[in-house]
Amino acid sequence: MLFFVVLTVLAASANAKFYRDCGSAEATVQNVEVSGCAEDAKECILKRNTNATFSIEFTPISNVKEVQTIVHGVIMNLPVPFPLPQPDACKDNNLTCPLQAGKPVKYHTTMPILKSYPKVRVDVKWELKDENSEDLVCILIPARLQ
Repeated sequence: MLFFVVLTVLAASANAKFYRDCGSAEATVQNVEVSGCAEDAKECILKRNTNATFSIEFTPISNVKEVQTIVHGVIMNLPVPFPLPQPDACKDNNLTCPLQAGKPVKYHTTMPILKSYPKVRVDVKWELKDENSEDLVCILIPARLQ
């Protein structure tokens, strides 16, 4: 019996991912990558005064004309906006809009981790919103700013 419990725990941890979906209503997320973050990490280390690269593979459920990126650092349940150099996800982020329903795409961007950011543990809330401000993608990434 103990063998089956251990096997179940190992199988579950093998499928563990460093991020969790927080309401991707208009798309299905296939994969998320963050530079320097292993897929099975408990949190990502984001080094201050560097750039972090984020990639999200997803498939829209319906056709999408526009995509906006909104990023917050959530500290003690308080969302703090992270400014991005290019919030229009259809410009310089590997997406070509309009997006077609059922066609997988890969969003790719680089975000500066400013030296002025405090050294804290933070949940990075990454949202890609369509032209109606509906969440295509919403993911939470546990991170530590160092």
